[in-house]
Amino acid sequence: MEYLISLVLVILSGLFSGLTLGLLSLDAHSLRRRAKHGDQNAKIIYPIRKKGNLLLTTLLLGNVAVNTTLSIYLGSIAPGVVAGLIATSLIVLFGEIIPQAVISRHALWFGAKTILFTRLVIIIFLPISYPIAKMLDYILGSELPTTYSHKELMDIISEHEDSELSLIDADEERIMHGALQFSRTRVREVMTEAENVVSFDENQRLNDDFFNLINDHGFSRLPIYSGIPDNIIGLLYVKDLIVEDEDISIKETEEAFERKYLTVQAQDMLDSVLGRMLKSRHHIAIVRNKNKKFVGIITLEDIIEEIIQQEIVDEDDDIENMAVNS
Repeated sequence: MEYLISLVLVILSGLFSGLTLGLLSLDAHSLRRRAKHGDQNAKIIYPIRKKGNLLLTTLLLGNVAVNTTLSIYLGSIAPGVVAGLIATSLIVLFGEIIPQAVISRHALWFGAKTILFTRLVIIIFLPISYPIAKMLDYILGSELPTTYSHKELMDIISEHEDSELSLIDADEERIMHGALQFSRTRVREVMTEAENVVSFDENQRLNDDFFNLINDHGFSRLPIYSGIPDNIIGLLYVKDLIVEDEDISIKETEEAFERKYLTVQAQDMLDSVLGRMLKSRHHIAIVRNKNKKFVGIITLEDIIEEIIQQEIVDEDDDIENMAVNS
């Protein structure tokens, strides 16, 4: 009978110790997300885990009570020094090290399977644990969610992609990395610089030579200037040239030439520019520096390529030289 009682006390000690480390190592906010997406174990544990201070106080009280009882009980059936050595050995090995090592690795599963035990213990110790937990809630406040920097999130995504247990593949990893980086990337880092931009004077006539040029370049939108290339006054939409008369100047066209265009600054962030493009429904923006000088262009395609971390190639692109406006 003495051995049975000792065994029960050691098992209880291990349960309290393991559950303390296992359940408290589960992030409450992560559990809530997992429960929201259908994880049954998370749904079972979250209502208990979200009351972190009450759970912590209860499990620690239970652990202390069981370990004290075990020491006293062993002292009643064995000499003092022997009882102390036995109690210490049992508690350290079977009441702390082994259960914590096992339960911490399978905290979600084990916590769900022992939820009735945890609820029962909370009820038993409630008169003592509740006031302590409320005091901790008042002093410490609510648990703060775990937050990560951009670089940490990128590392986490890479670790998931590398794991055999993860469903994240290499393409998703690349795109998520790009999405996390593009909001901190400035226009000047991805724009096509002014000297590489294909543009035309407003007086350029729609003749065969002109059409051969735009066919060779393959761009759908072209900046139009007046007098000097730095003086951008509008955009030419190549697809609309089909309805224009022949041998007229660009400024005389009725549909293809649009004087309204989006202007951004070279130091603007890509996420801000993307928002402005989507709102204004522009696929291209003229880039100017702080002195209002024309320094280049940026397209919606440039931003998308930055997000997906891959060049977008269509049938009109020159694969040998892709640093151009679309």
